[in-house]
Amino acid sequence: MVKIRLRRLGAKKRPFYRIVVADARSPRDGRFIEEIGYYNPLTDPADVKVDVERAVYWLKNGAQPTETVRSLFRRTGVLKAFYEARRAEKNRASDAAEPATLSGTEGAGA
Repeated sequence: MVKIRLRRLGAKKRPFYRIVVADARSPRDGRFIEEIGYYNPLTDPADVKVDVERAVYWLKNGAQPTETVRSLFRRTGVLKAFYEARRAEKNRASDAAEPATLSGTEGAGA
């Protein structure tokens, strides 16, 4: 399973996190697939930067965010973008399926 999670960097007592896409079996600070942002909790307000396009791509492909990353995504609008993209995709699929169904029934009845 692929997870979107935080990778800890920075000095002792001075954490800085990178938001990464990684295999769930790899260690917290170990191997990762792609870096999609960062989170600095020490600044006031906390500094969060996320590549929304890549985050939505990974969420569409089934990557599961951790609870902390999910709350960061909610704050930055990534989850909203993901749900809107998914809704648009479903609408497109249902619109494409409707005419095919109608034309298929007309030809069968005639």
